[in-house]
Parts: sequence; structure tokens; C-alpha cells
Amino acid sequence: MTLSRERPPLVADERTQLVGWLDQQRALVRWKLEGLAEADEYRATLPDSPLMTPAGLVSHMRWTEHCWFNVLFLGESYADNPQFQEEPDDADMLLTGVPLAQLLDAFEAQCAQSNEITASHSLDDVGKHPDFKAAQATLRWMLIHMVEETARHVGHLDAMRELLDGHKGYY
Repeated sequence: MTLSRERPPLVADERTQLVGWLDQQRALVRWKLEGLAEADEYRATLPDSPLMTPAGLVSHMRWTEHCWFNVLFLGESYADNPQFQEEPDDADMLLTGVPLAQLLDAFEAQCAQSNEITASHSLDDVGKHPDFKAAQATLRWMLIHMVEETARHVGHLDAMRELLDGHKGYY
């Protein structure tokens, strides 16, 4: 999946704008991490947040996409999603040894699947999972939430990157 860092058109339909803004934020994830030293992929930058590493955050973002689009919206099983594990806390961020490039590829593959789901449903459709109140939200709401979620984590990646090696930039 090739994601564009370009903003969506100034004049476009709602779906084009929502998916466009989300895709832009998704594209910034890989861009923020280009050239990061392998030794820094799992390096924590915040003393009280040892799981907040570039690799951990990318894994979290992948599973968050899965949570909202596959589980809550489509009603699929959450058995394979580590976000739903009771123990350990933050299991989606608790990983070691998986190369960052592989995590980024998995994130982008999940984003492509999320876009396929979005393209085949009305923005007014609501989620289907019977076990979670958040599944009652419309696809529109979920897209807006994912723009917020992804943009917030891109900001985290930006700050982590500057703390790790001084690299900074808007886009």
C-alpha cells in the first residue's frame, strides 16, 4: 500500500476527505521513522513509559486499526488481537526482536484492509460487534476517531525521534 503524505483535496466529498486525512497521518508513520538506527527501534525515550518505543507504537497502531475496523465495525473475532488480552497490560506494545520494517509493513497492510472495509460500507453504517458499546458508533465516527488516534501517535513518534537522534520535521 502506498500512502500519500499529501493533504486531501480542498473540495471533495466527505469520504474522500476523511480517508484522505487518515491516509496522510498513516503515511507520516513510516516517514517519521525513515533512517532510524536499528538500535533505537526498541529504545524507550520516556522514563515512566518503557513500552513507548517506536516499534511498540507501530505495533499498537496496527492492532488499533484491526480493533476498530475488523472487530468493532465488522464484528470479527478479537482472539488474535493482543489489545484484548487481560494480561499482560499493553500486550500490543510488548514485543521484541521484530524488525521495525516488518512492523511497518504489517501496519500498512492492516491500513489497506481498513480502507477496503471503509470503501464497501456507508459512513452511516454502525459497528456489529455485540460485546462492545463502542461498536454502536457509525463508520464516520470511527474514521474521525482514527484520524485523531493516528495523528496523536504521529506526534508521539515525532517527539520520540527527536529525543532518540535529533531528527525532526513536520512533513
